[in-house]
Formats: sequence, C-alpha cells, structure tokens
Amino acid sequence: MAFDDSRHALFQARIDRGDRIEADDWMPDDYRNQLIRLIAMHAISEVMGALPEKEWVPKAPTLFRKLAIMAKVQDEEGHGQLLMRVAEDLMQPLGKNREDIFDDLFAGRLKYHNVFHMPAPTWADAGIIGWLVDGAAIVTQGMSLTCSYAPYARALARIVEEEGFHIHHGESICLSLAEGTPGQRKMLQEALVRWWPALMMFFGPPDGSQMSSHQLQNMRWKIRTKTNEELRQRFLTKYVGRIRSLGLTIPDPTLAYHEATATWQYQQPDWDLFKRIVNNQGPLSQERLELRRMTYEEGRWVREILSRDEQVGA
Repeated sequence: MAFDDSRHALFQARIDRGDRIEADDWMPDDYRNQLIRLIAMHAISEVMGALPEKEWVPKAPTLFRKLAIMAKVQDEEGHGQLLMRVAEDLMQPLGKNREDIFDDLFAGRLKYHNVFHMPAPTWADAGIIGWLVDGAAIVTQGMSLTCSYAPYARALARIVEEEGFHIHHGESICLSLAEGTPGQRKMLQEALVRWWPALMMFFGPPDGSQMSSHQLQNMRWKIRTKTNEELRQRFLTKYVGRIRSLGLTIPDPTLAYHEATATWQYQQPDWDLFKRIVNNQGPLSQERLELRRMTYEEGRWVREILSRDEQVGA
C-alpha cells in the first residue's frame, strides 16, 4: 500500500508541475476511468451531434448550403472516430474497445450531450447549432486544450480548429436570415428562443455545493481547469453582444452584466428537465438513439470484415 501511495504522490507531482501524461505512462485507475468517461462521452456526443444537422442535408436551401452542411456532418463524425481512438487506448488495458462505447450508449450507461436531444425543425435551427452550440463547445474544448492527458489535448487541437469553420458556417446562416425577409428574421428569433435554455444548460449545473467530487478531482488532475459556471460566464461574455447585434432578442428578461463583479446574471434553466434530458427523456432522445442503433447494426457486417482482415494481416 505504501508503494501505491508513493506512486500516486509521484503522479500528482507530475500533474502539479505541468507534465503531460501519455497513454503508456502509469496512471491511477481513477484517473484512467475519469478520462474514459469524459472522452467516451465527448466521442459519442460528436457522433450523436451530427444527427440534428444531418436532417437538413437534403433540405438545405441552396447547393452551396447543402455542400457546407454535409461537410460539417462529415467533420462531426470524424471527430467522434478520432476521439474513440483516444478512448480505446485507455480502454485497452481493461479489455474494452469502441464496441463497448456503443453498447454503453444503447444500454443507457453512457450519456450524450443534452443539446443533441433537441429538435431542429427549421433551417434557422441549423444556423443556431453551428453558431452558438458549436460556439459553446469551443468554450469547453478550448479549456481542455491544456488537459493533462496529452493524447486528448492533441486530438482537441485538430477538433477545435475544425470547429472554428463550423462556427463561421453557422454564423453565415444566421447573418443571412437576420438580413433576410421578415419571415426569415422571425424564424431565426424563434430558433434562438427554442435553443436558449439548452445553451444555458450546456455547461452543466452551477458549481458550489453541487460540484461533484468527480469535478473537483478532475480539476486537481488538470483534466479540466475551469468550473461549469466559469465556462458559462465566458460563453455569455463572448456571445451576448454578437446575438444582440443581429437584432435578436435573448429570451431572458433578467439577463444583465454586473460591472462590479464582472459576471452575468441570468435566469436559471430547469435543472430537473436537464436531468431528464441527459437520462434519455428529452424530446428526441429515443428517436435519435433508435436511428443510431439501426445504422450501427446495418454496418455490423462491414466492421466484422475489417476485423477479420486485421486478424489475417496480424
């Protein structure tokens, strides 16, 4: 036990002095498990996150928009695959792989991000997703660029760069609608109203007494470096002015910036609803899970052939 305590102390000392941990380095089981939990959730959220916009690939208003949103959907799926490779390296010593990630998703053991349970009924929703949902994602992922686990940080460097293009894509849609007909501006405003509660839920519940022991430990290990509320405040500072510059009204009459504390006051979303959504009781949770389950099963024969070829090559 003394030897284990010593290894844990040496590991924490590495973290404290800013060392990066590689996949083949020794790490505590809890550190490994927290990384698997985080990266698997991120990976599956990228995969599931392509579904709301995938619906708009055949319905985009112009060929240019169709090609752009198709490229974005492909990027999101590629991000999911990249992150699954990172997760698999951590899972390999436990005898697990990406099949287990999908098994956990379909069994309800692995959650995907709350925003991707929501409907996207109009073209304006595709714009809001690309501009503000991906904008919120970059706020979180930008924090994780300094993650103590080096393979995740390296993967995020590529992902964040590509997400920057996604934000420009979404912002372009929103700008076009804001400068369009009264009907288009109305459609954009309605989409913002639909998505604002989900955007406020994006970073998770407020901190303080509700901060879990997992979050505290992850900050000590530098898996994350900012609290939920710090991330939400950063998002508000970055986007409130931009949203209003388009002539849009944010659906929160309490929203205000306090110079004295350099913080935003905002209306708390329904955190009970948040819990139901992340437990697959959202508006389109089951529909999207069933679609992913169906396509996963339809592609099983391809995975089996590739696996067989790899075994023969080995």
